[in-house]
Amino acid sequence: METLMLNKDAKIYVAGHRGLVGSAIMANLKARGYNNVVGRTHAELDLLDPVAVHEFFEAEKPDAVVLAAAHVGGIMANSTYRADFIYQNLQIQQNVIGESYRSGVKRLLFLGSTCIYPREAPQPIPEDALLTSPLEYTNEPYAIAKIAGLKMCEAMNMQYGTDYVAVMPTNLYGPNDNFHLENSHVLPAMIRKTHLAKLMGEGRYDMVRADLAKRPVSTLPDPEFASDDDIRTALAAFGIFPGRLKLWGSGKPLREFLWSEDMADACVHILLNVSFAQLADLAGEPVRNTHVNIGTGKELSIAQLAEAVASAVGFDGSIEWDASKPDGTMRKLCDVSRLHQLGWHHSVELPDGIERLYSWYLAN
Repeated sequence: METLMLNKDAKIYVAGHRGLVGSAIMANLKARGYNNVVGRTHAELDLLDPVAVHEFFEAEKPDAVVLAAAHVGGIMANSTYRADFIYQNLQIQQNVIGESYRSGVKRLLFLGSTCIYPREAPQPIPEDALLTSPLEYTNEPYAIAKIAGLKMCEAMNMQYGTDYVAVMPTNLYGPNDNFHLENSHVLPAMIRKTHLAKLMGEGRYDMVRADLAKRPVSTLPDPEFASDDDIRTALAAFGIFPGRLKLWGSGKPLREFLWSEDMADACVHILLNVSFAQLADLAGEPVRNTHVNIGTGKELSIAQLAEAVASAVGFDGSIEWDASKPDGTMRKLCDVSRLHQLGWHHSVELPDGIERLYSWYLAN
């Protein structure tokens, strides 16, 4: 494929450049020789503020935009903060996509999530399963926001002739992941929980305190001065005990995981090489569901994932399952045939990725 539209001096704005997704995309672009890549921290630019976003686009006039900024979290956060998940994501998308169009941005890549698909979608899930039956209730507000974003891109392309494409990555993990116990996704949360259970089982409470000082929990804001009993009480609320873990759900749901640097490579491949016209041709008539699933096409159970994490961490304690807690969707495997048609395949397999992520966690 020939590179589309974006030469090496194009100004590319990566919204959410410090997060798991955005940081990996920014690094990938720079590795390919795109050195005019810009980002703004939340303190520098609040994407919920339409006036601030308008002023940013007026001043910077980017040629291309990667919209990787989002309000994200796991089952607990999605269930608790339903209004935040729909309001903040809709607002970010309205502001960034709208200002991109108004300022003449040539190319935009919108990142969603495979949680957009129905709870009972066929497996593996093709792109045209979208909006065919009810969503998973626990993350419905987030999913509706992401569906709105991809449909906004699709509609603007059809009405205004823009070239805005949407990708739906599967569960991601990698450098700069979120390990906070109260709002992280399953794999980083599992790595940290396993690490802490191992340390407590070995009586290494000094290292537990150091870990909690780096990423505190709300019930133990000052871990440096907490007693061992205080630490055990605080971590028990997250299912973390000395040499023992109690994890949410039955362990039976099947999940697919993609290394974030692989995801970034797929995103940049699509940004540089794939037009909306190509995707519309693949989707057929009527033109809808022109987004692209990004994943590995491989899955394992959450219980198998826990065993793989325990192996990487060196944890030989017990793992129990709390079936009173929600499982979420029981199976969520991407059909990645469209992605493969577009010329991209993943390279990092899960066991290697888990070891890499645990090493990154220890180093950071």
